[in-house]
This record gives sequence, structure tokens and C-alpha cells, in this order.
Amino acid sequence: MRYLFGYDIGSSSVKACLVDAESGKIVASDFFPKEEMKITAVKSGWAEQEPSDWWANLKLAHQSVMQKAGAKGSDIMAIGVTWQMHGLVLTDKDRHVLRPSIIWCDSRAVPYGEKAFDAIGREKCLSHLLNSPGNFTASKLAWVKEHEPHVFEQIDKLMLPGDYIAMKLTGDIVMTVEGLSEGIFWDFKTNTLSDDVLDYYDIPRSFFPEVKPVFGIQGYVSAEAAKELGLKEGTPVAYRAGDQPNNALSLNVFEPGEIASTAGTSGVVYGILNKLNYDPQSRVNTFAHVNYTPEQIRLGVLLCINGTGILNSWMKRNLAVEGLSYDEMNLLAAQSPIGAKGLSIIPFGNGAERVLGNRDVNCSLHGINFNIHDKKDVLRAAQEGIVFSYEYGMEIMREMGMQIHTIKAGRANMFLSPVFAQTLAGLSGATIELYNTDGAAGAAKGAGIGTGFYASNKEAFASLEKLAVIEPDKTHAAAYREAYEKWAHVACR
Repeated sequence: MRYLFGYDIGSSSVKACLVDAESGKIVASDFFPKEEMKITAVKSGWAEQEPSDWWANLKLAHQSVMQKAGAKGSDIMAIGVTWQMHGLVLTDKDRHVLRPSIIWCDSRAVPYGEKAFDAIGREKCLSHLLNSPGNFTASKLAWVKEHEPHVFEQIDKLMLPGDYIAMKLTGDIVMTVEGLSEGIFWDFKTNTLSDDVLDYYDIPRSFFPEVKPVFGIQGYVSAEAAKELGLKEGTPVAYRAGDQPNNALSLNVFEPGEIASTAGTSGVVYGILNKLNYDPQSRVNTFAHVNYTPEQIRLGVLLCINGTGILNSWMKRNLAVEGLSYDEMNLLAAQSPIGAKGLSIIPFGNGAERVLGNRDVNCSLHGINFNIHDKKDVLRAAQEGIVFSYEYGMEIMREMGMQIHTIKAGRANMFLSPVFAQTLAGLSGATIELYNTDGAAGAAKGAGIGTGFYASNKEAFASLEKLAVIEPDKTHAAAYREAYEKWAHVACR
């Protein structure tokens, strides 16, 4: 047998997936830990994880998958890695981790990014970086430099979470343009590390390792890692990308106008653009996509909504009767009409929302009438409110020149709700396509592209299984639009 292996380094768990290279089918997958991975918050707004925990859970997931499949290390052709974006990992010259990783949801660096945005110049940041420095990896490093100078002076290399895992696998430290762009270290005008960011934050260029393509040989499994994992020494690591670009890859979203979405705890709409562009207010982010090159521009425009599935789960815990399942909640929501009889829920209750200019407006309920509204209306208003927040962000993406005709997603989380999917299709006018895939499987197939086993992404994802299609309901388009306009009047004032 010939297999491809993918690892997905999340903040909740680490997933491993084994894919049959010939058929493209998932052979086995698993994740660890079974409870959510520890996140340490020493202060409000902080979030840190130990990189060693990622590696420990990767080994557990790897061993489980190999046992389930009855696979041998020599059967593995190549490995791909995807990870939680924007995290910061620092190592010394002996490749020892110097401090816990400051991960994506840590907000301590926000003031540093705001100052850099003004000091470098807003227009220059946006035209060269396609983003404000924000709360991204470069600004996290600036926080370390000021508050932990004893750590900063020991730094030999900085990495993103996936780069750390690749280092553990191969012994080599490399990065990609996609990774550098998500850290806000990359200048798209000069196609080099950003002199503006590095000079402003006074970051030594020696901190950055060699840059490798997203697809291609980035290192080979070392003797030490081979022994730990039961792999064959010399197995190539041939792909790596952050979780949202990788989610798009796993849905075969590569070209302009194609859209990928997720709707878990937070929600994402990620679309491909073929020209350097940005939102002047930096309410959505623009990064290099997995197939970006200076000659063939492919950018991922990322809309992130913090208050997505977390609102639905809050409803389940606090409003649903004991034992009511998500499926039953969805059935109840479907009994309420479009617009939930005038009830609107603003879903932004999970911290500051970038799409609102980093305002923290919290979740709120509007228009409730004690005589006509009940539980099913509240449940529908919650799901519609999440969709409406997506549409608000997609309007920004359209202003950037993006055409949104088809939205691809895994059939999971909020996309399991007919109300959610039908409202998104009816309001946006886009066809929703739901697939059986996940990030770890995508990373495995990315490794197949990286080694040349697959000649193209079309060949790699020929076996991608489409599970459902939701066409826009044109007969109710006006009703969806009316409900959205009512919501937007409250949400955006």
C-alpha cells in the first residue's frame, strides 16, 4: 500500500489522518487529546500552549491511526502539516523552545499592532502587507521583546506552530511565504521579508529560517523522529499551510472566485483573489494562498466571525430543555418563519470582532415580543444572526472584487442545520456545496501534490465526495434580504 499522512495542529486537539494515495480515500483518522488541549491564560486576554503538548498528542494520534489501518512506516510516501494560524514559537540555537507559544486567540499584542499601523503608515501597511500588523505573529514577538528581553536575547529562530512540528519531524527549520504572510512578515510588493515591519519592531533577520515552497520537499523525517513515530527515516515532509488556507485546499478551492467556509466555534469565509487588494478598513485579512507565486497571484481573503457555533452551543446549554440535541434544535428553528417574526440576534459575544473594526459589542437580542415569540423563534434568530454576520463580511469581500457564486464547506457543525445552510444560500445567492473532508486529509493530499504523486490539485481531489448541494431559494430571496437589512440596521449602527 502507498499512503499519505496529514497532521492538523489545532488549539483544541491534534488530528492525524491516513489517506490511500491511489484512491484518495481516508483510511483512518483520530485526534488527541479527547478532552480539549490545555490553554493557559495567566491574564485576561492571554492564551498560551506548550509546543511539547502538540508533539505529544501528535504521537498519540499517529500511533492510533497506524494501528487502526494496520499500516507500516515504510508504507508512508509523504507527510503534510497544517496548523492553527498566527501562533509564535521561539527556539534557541540548540532548538529548545524558549517559552510557551502565544497562540492565535491571545490578544495582548493588539496595542503593538495599532502603533505599528500608524508608525509605518496605514496606506503603506495595507498596500505592502495587505493587512494592518494587528494582533498577528510579528506583534506578538514585539510584546516578547519588550516584556521578556531575557527570552528575546536567546532567540535563534522564530516559527509558526506548523514549522515547529516540521522541525520535530525533520530536524530542519524552514518557513513558507504563506506562513510569513500570516505572521505579517511578508511584503507583497517587493516579494521579500518586510523591511518596514522588521525595522519598526527591530527584529533581526537572522530569526528567519530558509523559505521553502508550500508544495515541495521541505525536509525528511529524521532518525530520531522515525524512531519515535515508527516511520521510515527519510520520508519527505512535502506540504505545510495554516488551517484556513489548508481548509480551502481540502475543498479544492484554488482559483479566483472560489470560496471555502467553516462554521465551528468561530466561522470563516475564505475566498481566492487574483490581484493585490485589501480592505481599506482592514476588516478582513488577506494572505498568500497555498498556490501563491509572484507570477501567479493567488490570495486568500479571510473573513472571521468569532461568535458562530459558540452562540449555538450557548443556546443549547442555556435555553434548550435538558437533553435537546442539536438536530432537535435545528428542527425547532425550522418551524419559525424567515426573519423569526421580526426577532434579531447580534451574535458577536465572543470577543472583539475584526469585521466590526475590532469593536467588542457582545451578543444582544432585539425586537422580542412576549406575546408572539417563543423558543423556536429565538433558535432561528440565532442561526440567522450568524448567517447575517457572514453576509456583512461577504459584502466587504465583494467590494474588493470577489465574485461569490459557490461556497464549499465540510458537512459539519453549523452546516448540518438546514436553516443555516438555506439562509446562507438564499441571502448570498450562492450555491452551497457540502463535502466529506477535513484539514488533516487535505494536508495529506497536499503532500501528494508536493511530491509530484498527483500532477495537479484536480487529480489530488478527484475523489472528493460531494454530499449535498443547497441551491439559493429565489422565491424567498426578498424575505431573506428584508430580515438581513433589519438585522444590519441594529448590528452596524
